Amino acid sequence: MTAKIMTGNFFEDFRVGQRLVHATPRTVTVGDTALYQALYGSRFAVTSGETFARGLGMERMPLDSMLVFHVVFGKTVPDVSLNAVANLGYAAGVFGAPVYPGDTLTTTSEVIGLKENSNGRTGVVYVHSVGVNQDGDTVLDYVRWVMVNKRDASAPAPEPVLPTLPDAVPVDKLVVPYTIDGYDTALAGSPFLWDDYEVGERIDHVDGMTIEEAEHMMATRLYQNTAKVHFNQHVEGQGRNGRRIVYGGHVISLARALSFNGLGNALSIAAINGGTHANPTFAGHTVYAWSEVLDRLELPGRSDVGALRLRTVATKDRACADYPLRGEDGKYLPEVVLDLDYTVLMPRR
Repeated sequence: MTAKIMTGNFFEDFRVGQRLVHATPRTVTVGDTALYQALYGSRFAVTSGETFARGLGMERMPLDSMLVFHVVFGKTVPDVSLNAVANLGYAAGVFGAPVYPGDTLTTTSEVIGLKENSNGRTGVVYVHSVGVNQDGDTVLDYVRWVMVNKRDASAPAPEPVLPTLPDAVPVDKLVVPYTIDGYDTALAGSPFLWDDYEVGERIDHVDGMTIEEAEHMMATRLYQNTAKVHFNQHVEGQGRNGRRIVYGGHVISLARALSFNGLGNALSIAAINGGTHANPTFAGHTVYAWSEVLDRLELPGRSDVGALRLRTVATKDRACADYPLRGEDGKYLPEVVLDLDYTVLMPRR
């Protein structure tokens, strides 16, 4: 009799060029927006106020960029990272059509790279994933790579294939859904616009947020992220960490919410250029963040909106007044949990 359960793919189940159609369609609602606010406390005006969003030419208040990311990402987990050790990084991420409550999102992926690790027990899988809405419009297109367990350590290693990835998303690929006319900085909560930031400037976002066990578990369920390392304490309690790892996207959303203090007019994330989950995060850790302006980009044909390429670093149980990142050995400090290179859209003067 054929087994009717799904155990997820292990490293040896993947092949370059493989196409994955992910279940299940997910219709997002105003409830998702409310729960996102409850989990992260995000204060960016365009995703907090219906009237503010309409004032920027939006159809209505859109979902936060990272909420879209979570939903699209969550679809991929049962096929890509159910048996993962850790999600490692991101590249070439472009946010497309705005997502509104009532939209239904689906995701497909293609395997674009494979490399077995030297321990012979795990390997790294690179996937290119695309999320679309009910009309077939792309809402997010990105690459990620993840370390996945092998089912059988003696299974032969595939020929290594490493994809070539861009350092950053080109400015002409950024999607800008806003029209800026009479932008209200008082309602937005910050007087600083695109013109006020300098390349090389560093910002300590000052505030910290402690992760509660119930919160990160609610997040993984909300995004239908079923990876065992997040869900199953019975198994993870016997593993190398002794407890469930907090989903990396949860940390990104916390860092993005914290960045409001210093980047309050960063309307949305337009691109994820690259990113690394440097160290694991667990419930009870307090997350802090700091950002560096990597580039200030003019958008083709636009004088009302610009883009800032940012590096945001999140830490656990360490404030960021001295901008922690790497030790003398060049490795990430143990308190650093996220190093994210991304591009935001911001009104110009």
